[in-house]
Amino acid sequence: MLRKIILLNIFLCMLIAPVFAEDIGNQISANEFPHSQEVLPKPGESSDYIISGSVEKNVDLTLENCIEIALGNNPQISSAFQDILASDARIKQVWSNYFPQIGWQTGYTRIRQLQLSDALGQNLTFNYYILGQVTLQQMLYDFGVTQNQATIRRLDYEGYKATLVSVINDVIYQTKDAYFALLFAYENRRVAQDTVDKFQLFYDQAKAFYEIGMNPKVDVTIAEANLSNAKLKLIQADNSVNLAIARLNNVMGVPFIEKYNVMGKLQYQPLNLTFNGVVDIAREARPELKLAEIKVETANQTVKLVKKSFYPTLSVEGQLQIGGKEWTSNHGYNLGGYLNFPTINGMLIRNEIKEARYLYDKELANAQNTQNQIYLEIQNAFLTLEEKKNQMPVALLQVKQAKENYELSYGRYRVGEASPTELKDSQILYEQAQLTYYQALYEYNSAKAGLEKAVGKNIISDEDVIEFEE
Repeated sequence: MLRKIILLNIFLCMLIAPVFAEDIGNQISANEFPHSQEVLPKPGESSDYIISGSVEKNVDLTLENCIEIALGNNPQISSAFQDILASDARIKQVWSNYFPQIGWQTGYTRIRQLQLSDALGQNLTFNYYILGQVTLQQMLYDFGVTQNQATIRRLDYEGYKATLVSVINDVIYQTKDAYFALLFAYENRRVAQDTVDKFQLFYDQAKAFYEIGMNPKVDVTIAEANLSNAKLKLIQADNSVNLAIARLNNVMGVPFIEKYNVMGKLQYQPLNLTFNGVVDIAREARPELKLAEIKVETANQTVKLVKKSFYPTLSVEGQLQIGGKEWTSNHGYNLGGYLNFPTINGMLIRNEIKEARYLYDKELANAQNTQNQIYLEIQNAFLTLEEKKNQMPVALLQVKQAKENYELSYGRYRVGEASPTELKDSQILYEQAQLTYYQALYEYNSAKAGLEKAVGKNIISDEDVIEFEE
């Protein structure tokens, strides 16, 4: 009989399992979401702590290369990806309610019947042995409770996928901003080095004029002081480059990477976008909007689940026992079908339903707030980009004017018509104009990256690149 029960349950499992097989876990594509062990560095494998084949020593890296390294190594992405895998496992845990439960027990019990011993005047003691007690239980139907639980878990799974996309967007923005900051640091150092070279030339000229009696000693002193100040700025610019490299490495998740060369330079590529067009892109691409919708639906499913708190469960159970006065002296079995009703507390269920409804209304309000916050974020990013875009022509014109002024002052100084102070002022003005221009370039590119993060999608421009040529 037990054999028939086991075969019957196995047959029921074979019928039920395929029904839910397609829904279990929303299987993850290995190509789209590879296992973390396939992309993360293996301890002890390399001192660089980078993905295999991504970076070699002293190679040239573009922005695209930096983003690829960040996507493969940034621990925030790995953490978000592990949440997806854990959520997938929780879906399967819920569906396990439809799989049979098997239990086994063995034991020994010694019993002395107190009332019979007093009545009969004898010491009635029994030994009860259980060689094995095998229990097989199968839940047949729970009136949609498991289905609701699985739906909630599946929504959680989709929410974690949206969170992963949001984390990726944030990491890409951080990588772009750190990359542009490094390019600005390079330009800052180049300008500082150029200033040192120019002040070195001024010092040599002032010294030569002094030696032939054309200029006083004070001109040499002023030129020497200017040169020392320029060298100090160069030291600071060198340190700024090292700090920018450390920041970029940290964002990419490879703080111990070997030295590399960053290719490219800060460029100005105008974007002709409308605010409404940007908002339309965000509605389709921004993962936080999808996540807000998922949370609302999850709260709705929770309301439905709580309303089923008093629903029964239909199940069958078979049990075989071997034991008795001796380990194998007898055997027995149980077989039954059960409709199990939970213990009902009307007041508890009523208030649980109220709580679930209030939480549903809360998620509706949170979704509206998320939409408003994203709209404000897009506004800020769009207006900031427009501001930086309008600054670029002015900054470029300022560089050209300062360069022309410096060339005129230098020409006058060479023929002895300009003082060292005039030459210094024109050089410093030219230096500041270049730094202001490169600062505007960095802020523009950073604002562009911020707008892309706000809409949740990269923006490709068809406009030509505009840059300053020295």
